[in-house]
Amino acid sequence: MEANAESMQSHCLEIAMEAHKVVPPPHRSTIAKLKTRLKETFFPDDPLRQFKGQSMKKKFILAAQYLFPILQWGPNYSFNLFKSDVVSGLTIASLAIPQGISYAKLANLPPIVGLYSSFVPPLVYAVLGSSRDLAVGPVSIASLVLGSMLIQEVSPNKDPLLFLQLAFTSTLFAGLFQASLGFLRLGFIIDFLSKATLIGFMAGAAIIVSLQQLKGLLGITHFTKQMGVVPVLSSVFHNTKEWSWQTILMGFCFLVVLLLARHVSMRNPKLFWVSAGAPLASVILSTLLVFASKANHHGISVIGKLQQGLNPPSWNMLHFHGTHLGLVMKTGLVTGILSLTEGIAVGRTFAALKDYQVDGNKEMIAIGLMNMIGSSTSCYVTTGAFSRSAVNHNAGAKTAASNIVMSVTVMVTLLFLMPLFQYTPNVVLGAIIVTAVVGLIDIPSAYHIWKVDKFDFLVTLCAFFGVIFISVQQGLAIAVGLSIFKILMQITRPKTVMLGKIPGTDIYRNLHHYEEASRVPGFLILSIESPINFANITYLNERILRWIEEYEAEEDMKKQSSLRFLFWKCQL
Repeated sequence: MEANAESMQSHCLEIAMEAHKVVPPPHRSTIAKLKTRLKETFFPDDPLRQFKGQSMKKKFILAAQYLFPILQWGPNYSFNLFKSDVVSGLTIASLAIPQGISYAKLANLPPIVGLYSSFVPPLVYAVLGSSRDLAVGPVSIASLVLGSMLIQEVSPNKDPLLFLQLAFTSTLFAGLFQASLGFLRLGFIIDFLSKATLIGFMAGAAIIVSLQQLKGLLGITHFTKQMGVVPVLSSVFHNTKEWSWQTILMGFCFLVVLLLARHVSMRNPKLFWVSAGAPLASVILSTLLVFASKANHHGISVIGKLQQGLNPPSWNMLHFHGTHLGLVMKTGLVTGILSLTEGIAVGRTFAALKDYQVDGNKEMIAIGLMNMIGSSTSCYVTTGAFSRSAVNHNAGAKTAASNIVMSVTVMVTLLFLMPLFQYTPNVVLGAIIVTAVVGLIDIPSAYHIWKVDKFDFLVTLCAFFGVIFISVQQGLAIAVGLSIFKILMQITRPKTVMLGKIPGTDIYRNLHHYEEASRVPGFLILSIESPINFANITYLNERILRWIEEYEAEEDMKKQSSLRFLFWKCQL
């Protein structure tokens, strides 16, 4: 026993001799400390470092390239890059045209607005955007949210002009919010939309979007304006007399074809052109069938005549007065956050695949200015869509010029091909939307979240059920609230673990994670896995005392040496 005591004392002396004194940091003024703190918070990438030591001319060039990324890759653009961008641009145009028309109808807007939104915004993004793969245009989630929020106060059927004005104004506020986040470098705000939140929200929104298409797929004329599962299904089964067997047959056939095309492209990515071209091919084929058989006189509803020509200016339609100002600001905020989150996530995903960097703050500015300009040119909220960006990536896009090619293709369509869409059946547009949103339901990722973090899975479920049973925006708010609550819990109730020594080393690890790690007799070694601050100091004091009590009680039961030293590793 005495030998053990002498050994322990010798060990403690060794520890004491190896200790290093912690000295206070060099003195700095309050202004210097504040400057450093602000720089680390808002400028972690230090964008001004590239200007150090450069001549005035070089600084001007670098500034122009920073503001307009097209000036970085434009001077070195080659014919080989152009060939790749033309192929990818034409490919995504074949997908963007039918999707643009479909998503505009999803937002309760005239179909032509969807094509307008696939013309101007891609041109703006090609100049300001930093992603090579992002394909810009309307997206399903933003379209759904925009339409569902505005329809609460204004009917698109009774007052279509006011509804259109509010949609353009909401787009302007969305762009202002997005660009402000980029200019003020507050992009970390969108990080509160965690992956768990987005997976649940996207899945719920996909189901809501799909259920909304039952109106077109079944040929129902009197359909509910509500978005929840219960009122939609109630409306479907209360209007069975309006079901049209011709519409159901055509919708089922084209939906099967589109889903098969999607399945083929997923199984073999080299056949990406199958799913990319299937929507446009379906539109062309269904239009020819309706025109040849005069099916529009036999229960098949069609789009009707669309206005020919390029985007008319809409700055005179922006609505800044009246009782609807609060509505458009709220709609712009929600759609701005959603579209910004989706666009940046998609851009970063494909940038990682090709090993290049995407500047999040520059993307916010690009997407924000894109929507601000779009609101003045008859466009509604746009961003980078995953489906089109995936096709753009697989088609071999090399630069953002693929967006320019897509935009030119849409321009030709607006100028010369609009009469061809007059007999396009609405049921096919519904089938295109359903096929597009099916990919938003990510069951493997939800299962992975369940395996990793049960609380995050609860957030996913809240977002999912909140969207389908309450509303899109309230479901999202509940999920974000839970995510923030989790962050607060991690700050105020940090995790503490007991460490043990791995034999033959001086390494200490979590006893629950490393089976070979063992306790050091007489020592309680803890790790506090969060910075210590005023919000958690009381909890940590109580938790450490409990660790000590539990340790001593356990040692008393084993009749071993009592606790002599307490060490803890923490962050300040």
